[in-house]
Amino acid sequence: MSKVVTSIVERTLVITINRPDKRNCVDGETARLLHDAWIRFRDDDALWVAILTGAGDQAFSAGADLSDLSGLSVAIGTTQEARDAFVDNGTGFLGYTRQTDIYKPILCAVNGFALAGGLELMCMGDIRVVEEHAEMGVACRRWDVPLVDGGTQRLPRIVGMGRAMELILTGRFIDATEAKAIGLANEIVSKGAALSRAHEIAKTLCALPQSAMRADKKAAMLGWGAPLAEGLRIEAAAGMTVLGGADMVEGARAFLEKRPAKFSR
Repeated sequence: MSKVVTSIVERTLVITINRPDKRNCVDGETARLLHDAWIRFRDDDALWVAILTGAGDQAFSAGADLSDLSGLSVAIGTTQEARDAFVDNGTGFLGYTRQTDIYKPILCAVNGFALAGGLELMCMGDIRVVEEHAEMGVACRRWDVPLVDGGTQRLPRIVGMGRAMELILTGRFIDATEAKAIGLANEIVSKGAALSRAHEIAKTLCALPQSAMRADKKAAMLGWGAPLAEGLRIEAAAGMTVLGGADMVEGARAFLEKRPAKFSR
């Protein structure tokens, strides 16, 4: 059985980390399969939304498989040149986690522990549905393993620097209720319900026109942290790829004519 299972439901790609006996930890093979799945989602225009989840009911992902560090890490037993190349261009230890060029919606169905690298995977999501029994935390803190898959960058953007630094420095676990309170979880559902709820959200997103949605996600991602003037420039540049396009014209006409719009995507 593959360590990553993908399936398509209408226009939604479901990516499932399939190592429930290992709490869906990511080893080298799993990372490569995740990378391939994200590239497929990014490049296939027939796929509009992705859902990332874990197999079983215990863990979304407990992070990197520490028994397979050599399979995961270019930084172990390699040259300084290889390390430098990874810093500049490496896609991620856990798949495609160090990249920022997917502008389609990503949902995470968090069905259990999201720890260390698993928390970093969770932070890739735009919308995170968390089951009531789930726990999250920078568990790698106690093993002297750094966050190198976006945790120090995405987590502060989601929950704010103060809360993120507490979680990053202490490594303490939080439950679903606290995750919701600080903005890490968008909503809490009962055990076993995260994936079905994510599909409901995906269906809603797929019913909307896609061009402006992707442009707005791109602007939000690239403009974060930039000075306001630069952020506004980024927003305008992204928006101009949609303004005046056939779908926008169709949307305006449909609004004025009080009829359903017929978008190309």
